[in-house]
Amino acid sequence: MKPQSPLPAIPPRPRDAHKGTMGRVLLCAGSKGMAGAAALAAEASLRSGAGYAFVMAPTSIAAELTAATPSAVLRLCGNDSRSCLLLEDSPSIAELSSQVQSIVLGPGVGREPSTLQLVNQVAQEITTPLVLDADALHPDLMYPLPQSWIITPHAAEANRLLGYQCDSRQQTCQALVDKYSCVVLLKGAGTLIASPKHEMLKNSTGNPGMATAGSGDVLSGCIAGLLARGLSSFDATRLGAYLHGRAGDLAAQAVGEESLIAPDLINFLPTAIMELN
Repeated sequence: MKPQSPLPAIPPRPRDAHKGTMGRVLLCAGSKGMAGAAALAAEASLRSGAGYAFVMAPTSIAAELTAATPSAVLRLCGNDSRSCLLLEDSPSIAELSSQVQSIVLGPGVGREPSTLQLVNQVAQEITTPLVLDADALHPDLMYPLPQSWIITPHAAEANRLLGYQCDSRQQTCQALVDKYSCVVLLKGAGTLIASPKHEMLKNSTGNPGMATAGSGDVLSGCIAGLLARGLSSFDATRLGAYLHGRAGDLAAQAVGEESLIAPDLINFLPTAIMELN
């Protein structure tokens, strides 16, 4: 594992910047009962600097999404009875992929068979940098994936993706890179980030208080926001992991590890970014 190299910088905002030039993120996320995952990821992408966050989600959770993250732009699928994204939504994702700089697929989408088929279909149709997380990390996930993609499993998800358990986290991370040929972020104490170019780094920020529902959704959104600002997949992932962990450390100082919840991470992302800058 290589020594920690200097963190990449977020590109400065030109004085004539507008929302259309600051990067667009498409978040394919949420399902009935899981609107919060989509909202957290979208909010984190905007807090990380993206100019637009488009959320593609089933129509049934539109009201919840609007209330939770009014800054996002909704792209709704199906009628009011639709509870999740389905394979039939892949053409819409493919069409929007040409209009955005990054995509998030997975937070809160559920595990309906058609939803899982959607993930593999998208992998065959687009190469836009994409963060694959949560429910989208299923055992039948096709491989190899586009090299610009990022997968963000925790240990149990990693074992399911591989079909076996490695002796160490480093071996697990490398095995995932070898199988999927994309950037891998292996969550856990001492998050590891690796790329197909034989780079592997260990993140230095974060604390046990971040072991709370929704923390991973914030991370996915943060990485996608940095991708939208022009960082490479590997740089966006390692910087996103650092900022996510640093926001968690700041939140723990404010509310304690026991009381930390995912929205606290979003609230402290601006401070983490200002420290970096």
